[in-house]
Formats: sequence, structure tokens, C-alpha cells
Amino acid sequence: MKKDSSLTFDIFNYAVQIAITLLCVYPFYYIFIYSISDPQQAVKGVFIAPAGFTLLNYATIFKLDHMLNSFVVSVLRTVIGTAVTVLCCSWFAYAVTKNELYFRKLIYRFLVVTMYFNAGLIPWYLTMKALGLKNSFLLYILPGAISAFYVVLLKTFIEQLPKALEESAMIDGAGFLKIFVRIIFPLSMPIVATIAVFSAVGQWNTWMDNYFLVSSDRLQTLQLVLYNYLTQAQQIVNSSNMQDLNRGLATKVSPESIRITITMVVTIPVMLVYPFLQRYFVKGIMLGAIKG
Repeated sequence: MKKDSSLTFDIFNYAVQIAITLLCVYPFYYIFIYSISDPQQAVKGVFIAPAGFTLLNYATIFKLDHMLNSFVVSVLRTVIGTAVTVLCCSWFAYAVTKNELYFRKLIYRFLVVTMYFNAGLIPWYLTMKALGLKNSFLLYILPGAISAFYVVLLKTFIEQLPKALEESAMIDGAGFLKIFVRIIFPLSMPIVATIAVFSAVGQWNTWMDNYFLVSSDRLQTLQLVLYNYLTQAQQIVNSSNMQDLNRGLATKVSPESIRITITMVVTIPVMLVYPFLQRYFVKGIMLGAIKG
């Protein structure tokens, strides 16, 4: 009787888990198959398989102005910004665990307060402008160098590492910087990978700073460029269809297919990064959030 009830529970449990997985995965799958479907056939409905395979939607998107340059800017922003954030937050978190740092508790508490309060959009804009970050690539790097949330995760993780490791290194004559580089940072890889994922996704998706403080075309990020094109989907369709008619092509793109494809273009890089860091991500977020 117990075996039957256990088997029933397992079947029910697996069925629920599979259903939840499908609910999470299908929206992404739907966007993908819609983006490679024939725009005219996709209007009738797309469910399991693409409705007529075509890469016309992607070809139309990548022919738009500033796409290549904005893609490079977004990649550089994500890579450099994430590296700077990881290094600065890691060193800051290690520093506030040391009793030798004057006013370390006050500094840490002041940092934590910034998680709950901020000055608002106008003071932020005036501050960035006063610092000379308007129309500067450094706008994408410096403001996010320190994040209170990342520092809290890192500090919590570092405090769980055995103190004997640092003490033995100090006996051998190692200073704080050498201990951080040789011992603390390598041992903190799980939580470092976690904040790297958070930071990279945030850098890739952010476009508000670009919108308010960058007017130069050479510094436009992919997200803002695609956002602008997203609101101009009908104009893009009209222009692309006119060009196809002039070349004698019958296939036409639609506003919906353009919007779906733009969504896919922005999403693909993030989806490619997650699988490689997933094992670090899960381990790091569990260990780094045990205590506050």
C-alpha cells in the first residue's frame, strides 16, 4: 500500500514539474519559432513548429542602421562593466571584513542604506553630468562599479571561509592584497560567478542611462537601438517590403514578426551565457545567502 501511494506521489510530482518546466520554456520556444517563420504564414498561428522556415526577419533586423556598432558597444559594456564590478565589489567586500579598516562598520552600514534609498532620477542625472560622464563610455562602467547587493553577498561568503587560511598566509609574510588575490578571490569563485551573471545580465539589458545621457550614435547600445526600432516596427516593415517589391521578392515581413525577432536578438546572448555559469550560480547564491 505504501509502495502504491509512493508511486502515485512520484507520478504526480513529475507531472507537475514537467508542466511547470513547459510553462517556463514554451514562451521562449514560441518566440524563437515565430522569429524563423514566414511572416505571412505565422499570422495564422504558430504552435509547435515554424510556419514556413525563413531568416528574412533576422536579415531585415541586421540591415538596420547602427546595428553592428551598437552590438559592439553592448558587448564591450557587458564584458568590461562586469569585470570592473566583480573586481571592485570583491575587494570592497574583503576590505570591510577586516578589523584594520577604520570605520568599517559605518562604511558597510552606509553602503547597505543605499539599497533602500536613492536620490531619484534628476539628482542622478545632474551627478552624472557633473562628473563628465555624459556622452562618455565610462557612463556604462563607473556608476555600477560598486553594488551594495553584490557586496553583501560577497562579504557573507568571505566571512564563511576558514580564518586559518589567512593566518597561515600572514605568518608566511603575505599582505592583504596578496591574500586576496591568491586565496580569497579564487575560493570565492562560486559567489563571484553568481554576481558576474547578475551584473552581465544587468549590463546587457540596461538602456536608461544610454537614453538620458548619451546622444552620440557611436555610443548607442543595442538595447536602446532595438527599443527605438521596436516602436518603429511599422516603418521598418514598409521600408523592407518596398525594397523586396523592387527586387521582385514576394515574401513580406510584418510588424509582429519584427517585434518578435528584436526580442529574440536581445535574449539570445543571455540564454547562451547562463548554461556555462549555472553550476556556479546555484552554489553561490545558496552559500552566499545563508546569513546576512
